[in-house]
Amino acid sequence: MKSYAAVDLGASSGRVMVGRVGPDSLELAEAHRFVNRPVRVPEGLRWDILALYAGVLDGLRAAGQVDSVGIDSWAVDYGLLDAHGALLGNPVHYRDSRTEGIAEKVWATVPAAELYAATGLQYAPFNTLYQLTAARSSAQLPYAERLLLIPDLLTYWLTGEQGTELTNASTTQLIDPRTRDWSYEIASRLGIDLSLFAPLRQPGDPAGVLRPEVLEETGLGGPVPVTAVGSHDTASAVAAVPAEDERFAYICTGTWSLAGLELASPVLTEESRAANFTNELGLDGTVRYLRNIMGLWLLQECVRAWGNPDLGGLLLEASEVPALRSVVDAGDSVFLAPGRMPERIAEACRDSGQPVPESPAEITRCILDSLALAHRRAVADAQRLAGHSVDVVHVVGGGTRNALLCQLTADACGLPVVAGPTEAAALGNVLVQARAHGLVGDLADGRRLLTRTQPLTRYEPQGDTARWSEAEARLT
Repeated sequence: MKSYAAVDLGASSGRVMVGRVGPDSLELAEAHRFVNRPVRVPEGLRWDILALYAGVLDGLRAAGQVDSVGIDSWAVDYGLLDAHGALLGNPVHYRDSRTEGIAEKVWATVPAAELYAATGLQYAPFNTLYQLTAARSSAQLPYAERLLLIPDLLTYWLTGEQGTELTNASTTQLIDPRTRDWSYEIASRLGIDLSLFAPLRQPGDPAGVLRPEVLEETGLGGPVPVTAVGSHDTASAVAAVPAEDERFAYICTGTWSLAGLELASPVLTEESRAANFTNELGLDGTVRYLRNIMGLWLLQECVRAWGNPDLGGLLLEASEVPALRSVVDAGDSVFLAPGRMPERIAEACRDSGQPVPESPAEITRCILDSLALAHRRAVADAQRLAGHSVDVVHVVGGGTRNALLCQLTADACGLPVVAGPTEAAALGNVLVQARAHGLVGDLADGRRLLTRTQPLTRYEPQGDTARWSEAEARLT
């Protein structure tokens, strides 16, 4: 067996997991978990990237000797380096307000339909393309010689080597999903210098070895290689979907819900753009055709506003609240910013003429019903737009711990839900490393290993899906 450190960074926490892989075994253990707490400074919302790097180093120290390291994180955000490789300020958080109104400026040069046909990426106000457009007036960009996405920045600090991993690059809105290379025409028309980006890397490519200073700080014996993985955490999570064939949908749950299909080629139609589906790149030439849904962010923000009550008790109370009494559009950008989430959910229900949830249990049930409804809409729309039918929905990530949400998703979709693994991004990260080192075969082989070794829970649909259709009609 060999050991691999998977650094998995989410929007609210980071973790270093150790995966042990053998011919017919896959074990995952947590070495270190740490908070990812953004900081609001006078100029806006920023990531505390130094605290994250310190957490990574602490995690590698706790992991002990490993055969490789891989890093995945959230998408779109980046750090800028000067000519000497020094970081030019803390990376801007994607929830920062600097991109408000920027999309319209971009579309004045490249219309939205044309941009989608070229890059296949759904509209989101925080896409890297819009961030770079907004950054033209910043003090840092004129002095920048290199742009590194978050996992690539941390990899650079660990190894001294620079690269741009492809699955994460595909979220910038600067990649052509057909060629799996930069969209040079789009970048040129928008005045974006692609030489800012380091050369593209594929999942499984070598990304350097830990620097001597890192070895000394972590106590590891060198050389320790760093391997490029699916560095967008959703790419790693989808790689860890324990599917038996291609007739599946997936929902990667956490702060966001990413719901969609794994396809062999992108869907670049105008109908797909209007439905706000994205074509991001996955392992082995696959396309992650999905819709971003606000996800458990809604509940996380409410729980924070309520003073962090016991979540288990809150979910139990929510399960006793009448179903589908009130629902909101879980993809609405009105819920994107932090703060006042319970009030905003209540306001959305009031504005749509529905009963207004008041207690934490009622608001929680509204959120979970709304998420299940959004999952239903995304899975149905993806099948229709891609001409690709499915027999099962795989739910992976943190939401697998929420049995009520998983059952509601099965009920809403009218399809069985297989929940697990919970640490899908870390497992996908480990599997790519293991494959790069010859311990695992192709994507299907890795999924078979997951099915044999990881705990999975199956939820059968219950009730009539007509009530979900009625609830959906309230939001149109």
